[in-house]
Amino acid sequence: MKQRPKSRRARPAPAPKARAARRPSQQATLDDVAALAEVSAKTVSRVVNDEGSVRAETRERVLRAVELLEYKPNLNARVLAGDRSYLIGLFCDRPGGYLSDFQAGAVERCRESGYHLMVEPWDRDSPQVGRQISGLLRQFRLEGVILLPPLGDDRLICNTLRDAGVPMVRIAPREAAVDSPSIGIDDYRAARRLTAHLLDLGHRRIGFILGRPGHGATEKRHQGFVDEMRERGVPVESSLIGTGNFRFDDGVASAEQILSHHPRPTAIFASNDDTAAAAMSVAHRLGLQLPRDLSIVGFDDSTVASMLWPPLTTVRQPVAAMARVATELIIEHSPRRNGWPSPAPDIVLGCDLIVRDSTSAVAPAARA
Repeated sequence: MKQRPKSRRARPAPAPKARAARRPSQQATLDDVAALAEVSAKTVSRVVNDEGSVRAETRERVLRAVELLEYKPNLNARVLAGDRSYLIGLFCDRPGGYLSDFQAGAVERCRESGYHLMVEPWDRDSPQVGRQISGLLRQFRLEGVILLPPLGDDRLICNTLRDAGVPMVRIAPREAAVDSPSIGIDDYRAARRLTAHLLDLGHRRIGFILGRPGHGATEKRHQGFVDEMRERGVPVESSLIGTGNFRFDDGVASAEQILSHHPRPTAIFASNDDTAAAAMSVAHRLGLQLPRDLSIVGFDDSTVASMLWPPLTTVRQPVAAMARVATELIIEHSPRRNGWPSPAPDIVLGCDLIVRDSTSAVAPAARA
């Protein structure tokens, strides 16, 4: 008797394997973000590259997934995928405290949008500077360039960038331009306010250390000092004016010249904190007690201002905020994307007078 074959029971289909959990040490990929946000990888790419044609609700979901997974876009892949470099240039005249503070603000804003910052110092007095910048622009496709002073007033540098079609944002130029944004503070009014502070303390014989010739801030700060002195009926003595070029060593020579006069001034207005620090150094060497024998003020409120003894009275520039605004302009409004408004924006940020222990009322003997 033939046995009937046993009927085979249909086995249930295996459950789909769950996506392997990403280990903390693994870097999230574009596909990981797409899976979490329940969208296509192409949609994630559009959101990450800040392209249009993505609904607000979808964009928000993708950005939330990016944040949760701590996704970092691959810069090389982004460059190959389109015609953008995600690279912003920061051109400066020379390294210094101002550059450090500005660079920190610009880097912070770049990282928020997946950009990188390239810092390049240039010698504007070099006959080769135009050719050198052109060579750099051929090598790197910069999204835009931020020009720290005084480069924003250099005709050769600005024309080189225009000819190459590279957007630029100028920091603290002499005059605003129609075709490129500028960002700064009102140096003239700030200088008047700082001068008024000294005059209100009773100082009448005040020395002044100029910044670098040809620098927009140099002229505006000096003019603010002169106008406030004259409006208050106080003479400006040319023998008490020296040039510090915004440099410590030149500030030392300038302070030595100013303090060699008799009677000595009771106060010195230095055009930046580095030259104010130089004036303090000379005063200490001469045995002067600060601020009893001499009050000193600076400008910028750089890191050195609070490290000096006594701490420096100065004008606080919002350097990091200026850097963020400049970087934002290039990221969001460069001509390669939406174009500058016409005329281009001239943005003036506020500043503060920071009174510290380097200033006090003039001594009665000096007042007499």
